[in-house]
Amino acid sequence: MPITSTSSTTSTDAAATAASTTSTTNADTEQRFLKLLVTQLNNQDPLNPMENAELTSQLAQMSTVSGIEQLNTTLSGLVSQSGSSQVLQAASLIGYAVLSPGNALSLQMNEDKDTGVKTPKEVAFAVELPASGATDVTVTITDANGNKVRTMELGALGEGANGAKWDGKNDAGEVVAEGNYQFSVKATGAGANVSATALTFTQVAAVKQGSNGVTLDLSTGKSIALSDVRMFL
Repeated sequence: MPITSTSSTTSTDAAATAASTTSTTNADTEQRFLKLLVTQLNNQDPLNPMENAELTSQLAQMSTVSGIEQLNTTLSGLVSQSGSSQVLQAASLIGYAVLSPGNALSLQMNEDKDTGVKTPKEVAFAVELPASGATDVTVTITDANGNKVRTMELGALGEGANGAKWDGKNDAGEVVAEGNYQFSVKATGAGANVSATALTFTQVAAVKQGSNGVTLDLSTGKSIALSDVRMFL
């Protein structure tokens, strides 16, 4: 996949450039240290020469600094490899529908080829609840103009993502027009409001890696973090 290949190559080149730059910096630092040390030895007071402990201490400090720089280089390489690995894993989601935070619903119709009769496709979504769950969960579906179309009483739900489906009908049992809708969630428990997150399924169109990590571009034009994905179909 082009996106994955480009991201992986860029990360590898960046890691190689960083390693080369760090190697040069380490060598320059060591050369400067050795020059200063030799100069110090050449110009020391013969009657009060540098003690062995002092010399050993300076050498140890130089070794420590060099070791830290090498460790930073190693860690930078591991981070780059980790980013490339995440891109490769995320690229496998392209074309799949992922469940992530959102409240948009798209109602589509099935048309019978013989009769021409259209019936609505069920629209899947989910409600995510905290560890306490909720004793009463209500979902309200509205149209593009904000008019209420359907109220769904889901009852008591437990912790995590709880799946639900809308049959494409309003409160009167009539099929509504296909198009874009949205929903809101109200959850209560023990006489108090419970924090609930609306989740919807959206197809992944592309994967990219930026300064904030791996992100997924959805077919709706929205971008989400890889950590926002709850599941995929």
